[in-house]
Amino acid sequence: MKKQLVILFFFLSIFGFSQKNNDSILAENREFRDDSNEHYADSAHSPLTEEARKEFDSIPFFPIDTTYYVVAKFVKIKRGKNFKMQTSTTRQPEYKVYGKAVFTLRDTTYELMIYQNVNLTKKEGYEDFLFLPFNDYTNGNETYGGGRYLDLRIPDGSTIILDFNKAYNPYCAYTDRYSCPVPPKENSITTYIYAGVQFKGEEH
Repeated sequence: MKKQLVILFFFLSIFGFSQKNNDSILAENREFRDDSNEHYADSAHSPLTEEARKEFDSIPFFPIDTTYYVVAKFVKIKRGKNFKMQTSTTRQPEYKVYGKAVFTLRDTTYELMIYQNVNLTKKEGYEDFLFLPFNDYTNGNETYGGGRYLDLRIPDGSTIILDFNKAYNPYCAYTDRYSCPVPPKENSITTYIYAGVQFKGEEH
């Protein structure tokens, strides 16, 4: 009987820990969505045109799904090279190949490259900022055809969180006033990422 109680307590503890993590993920994503909507509604910072902003209510998101909250293995690239990243215009900002994220989703293992904007790291508060642009099978249908982005920070250890619920569109999805990085071919995910920002409208 005592052994059964210990086993029961163990499973209840695991469930409680998992539930707490799920609650934290949900709360964090709700805050991200609120902040994003506030940003898009702000005339001083919004990527939306004045006409689109007048009709703006909220950004279309997929439902929050913890399946797309991924704990990936982080591999730092030693002596990562600097290169000029292709954009939607002739602009070619300088990026550094910083590392890669290795993870499994739907029984398939992926390796996505993570980059660091050379100029951005010179700004206060962005010294540890990382950038992960990617494509997936939703592009051009449920999401923007030009891919989506994840903003990351340099992790302390050997893992990095990829929360695709926070994937967002390039600003050039909304107007041609912007020049946006094009996700490199090596960052193509061969499945549907039903998470993050959707795209409903005419592409630019």
